Amino acid sequence: MEPITRDDIVDIAEYERIRPEFRKHVVEMKKNRRLPVGERMTLVFENRDTVRFQIQEMMRVERMVDENAIRHEIETYNQLIPGEHELSATMLIEIQEYGKIREYLDALVGLTRNCVFLEVDGERVEATFDEDQSEDGRISAVQYIRFHMTGKMVEDFRDPEKPARIVVEHPNYSHTADITGDIRRSLIGDLA
Repeated sequence: MEPITRDDIVDIAEYERIRPEFRKHVVEMKKNRRLPVGERMTLVFENRDTVRFQIQEMMRVERMVDENAIRHEIETYNQLIPGEHELSATMLIEIQEYGKIREYLDALVGLTRNCVFLEVDGERVEATFDEDQSEDGRISAVQYIRFHMTGKMVEDFRDPEKPARIVVEHPNYSHTADITGDIRRSLIGDLA
């Protein structure tokens, strides 16, 4: 998947004009890119449109017009675009009880090491986490992860008859989520 370039990004005035339709497109598309993994975790798989949307929204909110700032934003968000044989996702740890956020996140320390996997037809690959998202024995409620698959895994993933799922095996949070239907079709498109 090609990274976002400066030519892909429109100025704020133009974005305001196209935003209603583009936002509608991205919101609709994300319905087929959201995968709940248990009650407290959701993966949102990223692609060029989701990343472009995030860049444009940041520019809009921050009224960003400085070219250096825009290029920095593009460079930062391009890290979410999957590379060859990869799926990339934003992992959201969902905690509704405001007073328990720290408690729940502290219970998930270690999640970034050998706990989250993509499994395709019995073959597993561990998630690679963005190292900037956890420090000092704590983790963030938002994690950026990627799964780098072997060629065989990609081939098997493209076959909807072969099972694919996300597996979380942490002592305090253990769940699986099958990747099927529209979500599977959407992600197969990313691997084309």
